[in-house]
Formats: sequence, C-alpha cells, structure tokens
Amino acid sequence: MSYIPKTEGLVAAPFTPLHADGSLNLAPIPQYAQLLVQNGIKGAFIGGSTGEGVSLSFPEKLELLRAWGQVDAPGLTKIMLVGGTSLVESKLIAQEASRAGFQAIAVLAPFYFKPANVELLAQFCIQIGEAAPDLGLYFYHIPALTGANLSMIDFLTCIDGRLPNFYGIKYTHNDLMDFRQCVLFGNQKYDILWGWDEIYLAAMAMGARGAVGSTFNYAAPLYYDLMAAFNAGDLEKARQLQDKSIAIVRILGKYGGIATGKAYMRALGLDCGGFRLPIANMSADQYPHFLDDLDAIDFYAYASKMPISKVVNAD
Repeated sequence: MSYIPKTEGLVAAPFTPLHADGSLNLAPIPQYAQLLVQNGIKGAFIGGSTGEGVSLSFPEKLELLRAWGQVDAPGLTKIMLVGGTSLVESKLIAQEASRAGFQAIAVLAPFYFKPANVELLAQFCIQIGEAAPDLGLYFYHIPALTGANLSMIDFLTCIDGRLPNFYGIKYTHNDLMDFRQCVLFGNQKYDILWGWDEIYLAAMAMGARGAVGSTFNYAAPLYYDLMAAFNAGDLEKARQLQDKSIAIVRILGKYGGIATGKAYMRALGLDCGGFRLPIANMSADQYPHFLDDLDAIDFYAYASKMPISKVVNAD
C-alpha cells in the first residue's frame, strides 16, 4: 500500500450509544451515520476516547465495529481504534475491522506498560499493521491520557518505510512545533490529523487540513465555516468562529467534561445515553440549565442538522 490518502475536512469521533443500564445500544448507529454524512463529515473514528473504546469489552468492541461496518454511508471513511494495552487483542480487532469493511485502524500507545522509546512504539504499531495489511494505520497520539509523551517527529522518522500501510497520526497534543515537523516530514508524506477542536485555527496556521474531534459530531457547520474563513484569509472571522468553538468546550467543562458531549447529542435529537464509570454524567436536574447555556451561546445557529427521519432514543 503506497498511496496515503490525505484528509481534507472533518472526521467525527462518534459517541457509543448506551442503554440506561450501560449496555450497548446499536440501534441509533444508522441514523448517526446519516447525521455525519448529511453534515459533510468525511470520516468516523470509532471507539476512540469519545466512543469509550477503552471502556468496552472485547466482544462489545466487535459488536460496535460490525454495526458501523453495516451502515450505508457513502463517502464516510471508517476508522476503528483497535488498541490498546494488548497487542494480541489489537491484532484481532484490526482483522475484524478489515472483514467489516473499514478503511483504516488506529492504535494508542500502551498506557500501562508504556513504551520506553519510539522504537518500541514503532514495533507495536508495525505488528498490528501487518495483521491487517489492507487497512491504513494511524497512530493516535494523546499523551494526556496515555502518559506516553514521545516525540512524534522522532516516531515518524523511526517508522518511516517499515510499514507500507502506515497512514499517519491523529495528533491530540498541543506541541505545535512537533506537529508542524510531522506535517512537513518526507515532503508532507503522511496524513497528520489535528485532535484539539478548540485550537484548530492554530493548527491550520501550522498546516493542518484535516482533524478528528468530538465536537464535530454536533457542530460541524461551525468548523467548516471556520475552515472557509481561514482559507479565504479572513482571520478576524476565523478567530470569532474559534471563539464559538471555545464556548462549546467551556460548557463541556462546566458540566463535567467528555460525558457532556452526549448531552449535546441529546439536544440535537439523538439520545446516546450516558458514559460508563468512572466518568461522571450530567444529572437530570442539570440538563435544563445546560439547555439554557446552549441558548446563551446561540448553539443551534451553527449546530449539525439532524437527518429527516424518526428520532431513535437510547431506551
């Protein structure tokens, strides 16, 4: 595999729908895929941080990827996060993703027994990539959660030429110097996707043309307007749009963080349930105040639009 596709636009990291008892609820996934396609989303990054991949059992991961594999979503690239702490499990999930019709997989740095250097990390990724050679492989760099704070330009230098299906990096860190070097590496050889929604404008100034994010699930029009303003050279408008993104993220933080994203989805009309422990969920009493906060930032003016079909609830 010599051709490396370059992502131009937004890849959403979907939430994994759950029932009230915490079990998987796969029924909303076809409608979820329609929502992404209708709002111009280029890909779905399944089972990542937003999708609670690390909180799912091995059988649940397989159920989730099969459900996404079955949806008819023309133009939507499907990427499955396969691991992880277990090299063996990561290989098995990668092979199942291949059978399910995914286009790519993603690999986290092991976060219990952490790789001591980029060579060990490269070996980990290479073995997984070789298990599913027909799929592209991205490394998911998120040191705030994995604790594997390795230089990504050193990692690219290390893995370059050793895994034919290596596509690039999902870069969820704020080291813009390292990010820029990764973008430029090998005459811009790899697909380097930005992962911090609230500072996407800064990343675009450093060469980002594609991004993976949670807020793209429910505010894709905002980010496409932001990209258009930047590309047109209207930096003042671009900054104003980034400010709106920051307002969204501040509300996430106000109500506890990542689980609040499912409240945003519920406000759109797609109920994905809650998050599993140890993540805290918004209380029922907080939800009306959350909706007031959405009105205060004029959220619905730039929110993603639901497809015209029957709304599917979590229960």
